Formats: sequence, C-alpha cells, structure tokens
Amino acid sequence: MAFVDLIRHGEPVGGRRYRGQLDDPLSELGWRQMRSAVAAQRPWRHIISSPLLRCSEFAAELGQRLQLPLEIEPRLMEIGFGRWEGQTAEQIEASEPGALRRFYDDPVRGAPPGAEELEHFHQRVLAAWQMIIRRDAEMPVLVVAHAGVIRAIVGEVLGMPPGNMFKLQVANAGISRIHVSDALQTVLEFHNARL
Repeated sequence: MAFVDLIRHGEPVGGRRYRGQLDDPLSELGWRQMRSAVAAQRPWRHIISSPLLRCSEFAAELGQRLQLPLEIEPRLMEIGFGRWEGQTAEQIEASEPGALRRFYDDPVRGAPPGAEELEHFHQRVLAAWQMIIRRDAEMPVLVVAHAGVIRAIVGEVLGMPPGNMFKLQVANAGISRIHVSDALQTVLEFHNARL
C-alpha cells in the first residue's frame, strides 16, 4: 500500500499560543525538532506543505536536501482562531474565563469570535486530503502541516465527527502515517511518532 506521512511543524517563535493563521516562523528549537524528526529518513517522493512559514520553510529546506518536488497547498493552512490569534491560554482565560473549556467541549458553538467555522475548515482540509490520496504516482508523500489539519485528517480516517477532533493530541514534529489502498481505503498506522 502507498502511504502519506503527516508531520506537524516544530515550535514557532513566541512559543505556545493560539497562533492559527498568524505567520510566525520556526524558532531555533522548532528547527531542531523538525530536523531530528525526519533525520536520515527519505521514503517520500513528494512534499506538500501549508503556505505558513512554520511549515513551508522547513518543507523547502527538506525538499532541497532530498531533491524532492515541493507543492504549497493553501487548503492545508491552520484553522483561524479569530480574536484568540496570538494569545496564550493564560491570556484567553484571564480575559474570557471558561472560554477555552467551552471551546474544547463544543468547538462548533464555543468557537472564539471571528474564528473560521469548523465545518468550513474541515471541508477545505478534506478537499486537499482527497486530492493528495488520489495522486498515487506521488506516494509516498510527506505533508507538513498544523495540529488542526492533522486532527481533521486523522479524525476523518478514524470516522470521528469534526466536533471531536480536538480530542486528538498532536505534538510538535510528531508524525502520523496513513496507508492508502488502491481503492482509496485509509488506515492509520501510527500517530504522534518519531521515525
């Protein structure tokens, strides 16, 4: 079977915060995390990346080092967090007590003001996912993306409703592998691993 590896970007400049679609680059730690995660691996034929710097800069470096084609796919951009963009959990809790709990309990009705609708996010990510798995000649593929994007794809493979996707933990530089059969059946082989 062919497979797709999904890797979340490493830590961005500014550390842990609800970054969403803010375009912060990787920190030095983030670069080390990503380089360590892929190390000497080279099973891929193609790299597809989110356009945001914390993904695309590493994808470009890896593509150049391995001499692999790189494709930037806008539909793999992280979910937009609206008013929470750039804030830490502590800042959100201080200004909106209980808001984070409401969001994680019900990300559809508890979304922050101005956030991208979960259904819209889910649809755009899964449209990109369908495009990726239908291009068999390019497999195996490495997708460099975000926690939300990986949650949406893994959740789809596991048959989870979109509202439950935030129950999946996705570590910085964690890798998930999804096997794709000739009939486009998908199976999660591992999640949040290091190769």
